[in-house]
Amino acid sequence: MIDADQTAAFVEQVAAAIADDQPLTIEGSASKAFYGNPTQGRVVSTLDHRGIVNYEPTELVLTARAGTPIDEIEAALADKGQRLAFEPPHFNGGGSVGGMVAAGLSGPARPYAGAVRDMVLGIRLINGRAETMRFGGEVMKNVAGYDVARLNTGALGTLGIITEVSLKVLPAMPATATLRLAAAAGDCHRLSEQWLRAGRPLTGMLHDGDQLHVRFEGTASAVEDAQAALGGEVMEASDAAAFWQSIRDHRHAFFTADERPLWRLALPPGVDPADFGGSVLVDWSGQQLWLRGREDADALRAQAAAVGGSATLFRGELPGVAAFAPLDAVKERLHRHIKQAFDPHGVLNPGRLYPQAEVS
Repeated sequence: MIDADQTAAFVEQVAAAIADDQPLTIEGSASKAFYGNPTQGRVVSTLDHRGIVNYEPTELVLTARAGTPIDEIEAALADKGQRLAFEPPHFNGGGSVGGMVAAGLSGPARPYAGAVRDMVLGIRLINGRAETMRFGGEVMKNVAGYDVARLNTGALGTLGIITEVSLKVLPAMPATATLRLAAAAGDCHRLSEQWLRAGRPLTGMLHDGDQLHVRFEGTASAVEDAQAALGGEVMEASDAAAFWQSIRDHRHAFFTADERPLWRLALPPGVDPADFGGSVLVDWSGQQLWLRGREDADALRAQAAAVGGSATLFRGELPGVAAFAPLDAVKERLHRHIKQAFDPHGVLNPGRLYPQAEVS
């Protein structure tokens, strides 16, 4: 059973915002309200616009309205032996489908199973002209036109109010095991490449500063073979599940025991995490670093950019520092033109993503 469709009400709210020259703040469960730059304006809540619209387990496709809780989606999938492979975060125990796509955040399995963007097949949205739009569909092979559905993934609601999402889902893994190994944080990339080339079913790799935690998921024989080949300490299944959830949802002690601003560094393979100093949690085989203890934002961002990466002020505030690194002139012009096309009046989450790329 699905709830009443709120699309018409959203259209009215956008039209009123345009008429009143009043910005809107788009909000689901607000579990990721901390992420991105702050916005002001009338709140448009998607929470009542919820429910699974269509689910075809044999086709590995699920369509749901934006306010549907992630928990509800995962429960429906688990009942059919399926899952969201990218492990969307449940910050503060919440999260909705629309916010999941708008934020574009993925959990520990992202490098091995794919990102949110890889699983979005189609969306419906209301743009900043108060028009309803549909992009993509409910099939795996959808190549017609521009991939606007994925363009909106990670756009933080600055291009439209997402009202409905179609997602690719995958079968649940039949077996899993997490090992604790003695290894240096700087060896993460080398080891992951070695294991992946050997056919190991790697789906999680994190170094907490003391030990390397490695998760393998797949057939029982593949998981058992990886355990036998690598050795180390095998975590109890319940402890392992709780550990990876604590990383996914930022409940691990690294995230909760320190109030300093939290940086997220996205880096190319093989960069030594020790180069960045501070207190570091090494995720994604070394390609995602969670960092505390750096307040020199310009220097940190320049250091990350010099090796081909980026630094996002993920949580917390620093005076005069935006959440995302400033864009160069070319990218700023591109973002401004995209914003102009979708939201010419600048009413949708203005400034949440790139303040300097708003409509002028």
